[in-house]
Amino acid sequence: MKAVIAAAQTGGHINPGLAIANKIKSEEPDSEIIFIGTDSGLETDLVPREGYELKTVNCYGLSRSFKLSTIKKGIQTLHSVSEAKKILREFNPDVVIGTGGFITWVVCKAAQKLHIPYLVHESNVLPGKATQWVSKKADKILVGFEESKDRLPKAKKVVFTGNPTKVVKLDLTEQEIEDKKKENGYDVEKPLVLVFGGSQGAKNINKAMVGIIKSTVNGDSTIPYQVMWAVGPKNYDGVKEELEANKIDVENIKDIRVLPYIYNMGEMMNIADMVVCRSGAMTVTETEKIGVPAIFIPYPFAAENHQEFNARTVEKQGGARVILDDEITPMVLNSMICEMVSDKEKLQTMAKSIAAMSASNVEDNIYNEVKDTVLQNIEK
Repeated sequence: MKAVIAAAQTGGHINPGLAIANKIKSEEPDSEIIFIGTDSGLETDLVPREGYELKTVNCYGLSRSFKLSTIKKGIQTLHSVSEAKKILREFNPDVVIGTGGFITWVVCKAAQKLHIPYLVHESNVLPGKATQWVSKKADKILVGFEESKDRLPKAKKVVFTGNPTKVVKLDLTEQEIEDKKKENGYDVEKPLVLVFGGSQGAKNINKAMVGIIKSTVNGDSTIPYQVMWAVGPKNYDGVKEELEANKIDVENIKDIRVLPYIYNMGEMMNIADMVVCRSGAMTVTETEKIGVPAIFIPYPFAAENHQEFNARTVEKQGGARVILDDEITPMVLNSMICEMVSDKEKLQTMAKSIAAMSASNVEDNIYNEVKDTVLQNIEK
């Protein structure tokens, strides 16, 4: 199989593309796969790192703003369809796969003009604009959430596959979880809460956690849980300085470990009793796959507010609670965590509810749909 994958800018678009590429390669080692992206996003690092060739086009997305700069970028994005067509002609793929974002619209539009079959994988509950724009002509739209199907009424065919992720459910026994908590320096008698805001951290989550620490260390309150908290590499020094100004040693806080980044995130999610995090599609998918209850704080500036749609979908099924970003305070966050960890039976019910939402055989499902699309177009 010869495949082109359009993925750009964020890990939420690029990592699913890489997972799909790796699955195709595992099934068909002789397959040829290239990526099309930009020269300004994470794809410039992540794609070559996985061993795939990256071709770039000069596109920036389309904006409703009438500023001269955005108009110029919009014109360039429209022109980048021709750049994508040139790449597709030279590579001559059997199929094009988009994973969302403006690069998907550009490359799929080029594929459409060249009569090359194309699919889109949409990871969010609320399909992005690019997915909506290309859905009518796409051979298939593959979705990460069942709820997305009703939001794509113009699509020829929508298939629920789930979202691909590298995180693995370890199926640990209670004893193994206790052993791993001890290995990581945690008390097995206290619930472990994993707090993070994505690779760069999250400002308001961090502010709430700093407030919890201040009130706890100053003796105003105690917490019935322990925390592993990733503040984000760019935020660590600022958090450290703020705590030091309050005579708090960031490396010696009772029950709370503050880190720039959690490198063994998969393992920690498997032993945590609950998580506090954003609700990007991949984060939600990982909590579902592992079956860990969550407090989601949706990123408020995500396109079309899709993170809140993701979070509310899980909340509706009983697997998570939601705090909006402008409503989070130390008291609100601490109160909700305390309420959840104090009811072990309810927490276990939430874990089962969120785990029940996880799709199985995701990579197999996606590969089968891609292969089927290629074969159908060969027969035409």
